[in-house]
This record gives sequence, C-alpha cells and structure tokens, in this order.
Amino acid sequence: MFNFLRKSAADDTSEKLGEHLKNIDPKKTNWPEKPESYWKENLTPLQYKVTRQAGTERAFTGHLWDNKKEGTYYCSNCGQELFDSKTKFVSGTGWPSFYDAVNQGSVKLVEDSSFGMTRVEAVCSRCEAHLGHVFDDGPKPTGKRYCMNSVSLLFKEDK
Repeated sequence: MFNFLRKSAADDTSEKLGEHLKNIDPKKTNWPEKPESYWKENLTPLQYKVTRQAGTERAFTGHLWDNKKEGTYYCSNCGQELFDSKTKFVSGTGWPSFYDAVNQGSVKLVEDSSFGMTRVEAVCSRCEAHLGHVFDDGPKPTGKRYCMNSVSLLFKEDK
C-alpha cells in the first residue's frame, strides 16, 4: 500500500518520513500501544519532536507547505488518510493548510491551552500524533484552517 515510501535519499529528511510503514500493515497495527521507544527509534528527530511532543516546525521550512500536486495526505506516524489536496489552500502562513479533513473521523480535535492561549489541536485519531492546529479563519465552505506541520504528513500523488 505504501510503495510510494520506497524512495531513498539519505540526505533528504523528508524522504525518510514514513520508512517504518514500508514493511507493516498500518491498518492492523495497534498504534496506541506503541511505546515511546518505538517512536524514538522509527521517527526522525524533528518528526518525533513535532508529532509525539506537540512541537512545531518553523514556517516555510517544511517539504509540503507549498506542494501544489494533486493527491492524498497521510499521517507520517501511522499512515492514516487525513487530507485530500482538493481541500488544500494557500494560507500565507508557511504551513500546509486545508479547509477540511478527508473524513470527520480521521482527525481528532482537542483543546490546547499551552503557551497561555486556548487553541484547537489537531491529532491523528488512530495514533494520536500531533498534526497542527485548527483555526476559524479558513475559506468556505467550512471556514476552518487546518494548519498542519509538513513533518506530520506523507503525500501520495494521484496518478
């Protein structure tokens, strides 16, 4: 299923994202039971910091913030389908932004009151990886802006 992950480019960290998904069936894995040692061993340092410790990558530095190709975005931790490129838009923020998830069950929204403010955190509903935050300043039809970290996502181009 994840044959698009079989590329190898040792110098490009984005190419290493999702390598741990190559030889398993992500749908049959019990992701919530994975220990922290699994994540530390299988994720890149930035990917671990962002997805497992709710960090944020710097704006305009992620490999997908300006991706304009048509395709599907998946969770970089467990491979769950999250977003369709048809809902991606240019937000000017420097992070990939979408106005809706591929389905309401794929992204879980959680109140986040860190850093002295209240926001809505977006996490993968299957493995609870931190994806980014959701804001109410997006375009129609939802008015939402799912502001995601590139390192939290894998992209598969439509053929």
